[in-house]
Amino acid sequence: MKMLAIDTSTHVLGIALADEQKILGEYTTNIKKNHSVRLMPAVESLMKESGVVPEELDAIAVTTGPGSYTGVRIGVTTAKSMAWALNIPLYPVSTLQVFAQNGLGFPGLVSPLIDARRNQVYTAAFSGSTEQNAVTRQMKDQIILLPEWLKVLEQTQEKILFVGEDTGSRQEQIRERLGSRAVFADWMGQTIRPAEIIRVARTAGEARDAHTVVPEYAQLAEAEKNWQKAQSGRSE
Repeated sequence: MKMLAIDTSTHVLGIALADEQKILGEYTTNIKKNHSVRLMPAVESLMKESGVVPEELDAIAVTTGPGSYTGVRIGVTTAKSMAWALNIPLYPVSTLQVFAQNGLGFPGLVSPLIDARRNQVYTAAFSGSTEQNAVTRQMKDQIILLPEWLKVLEQTQEKILFVGEDTGSRQEQIRERLGSRAVFADWMGQTIRPAEIIRVARTAGEARDAHTVVPEYAQLAEAEKNWQKAQSGRSE
């Protein structure tokens, strides 16, 4: 079974291609350039270099957020279009769960962090200890003020490994609250490895019809909030 994975939910652009036995190819950049311009050329190049034509794909996996509103939309729309055109299933995967794979095997909780502005983070909690090559979800994906999230984690009494792109700038704030219970991933744990999207999809994912897959923002986008506010004002 050949599967293509796509991630554009943060500044990182990631693509992977694998069959049942091995990773055929993987592509990652973290250079904050336009995903909408670079995604399809990157997919085409990776598939060509791997000797795989689109008709040989059996499924596609995509990170559906939470993360960058524009980035999530680009990745999900591209994956949906490809899956629909090829008539193959699409596996939606939480961006936070794939980030948490960086903590696979950690003897405690794994908490991925993605900046959501105004001292808020997109986050969740997973158990790093597993026998199935995938972390186990303990708390749902959510957007929350970081101090409030640290209060939640305080109650667990476990060591917590923080992974993801927003860990570096938050270390002092986290240590003040959790002390030695806070552990931080190194630079390798600050980005998603695209092949992990495929592992999560195969281990814990659900094949879906492309039309049923939607972005998971964990909150309304700013444009939607403004629109709803405007509509509410008109109805008063």
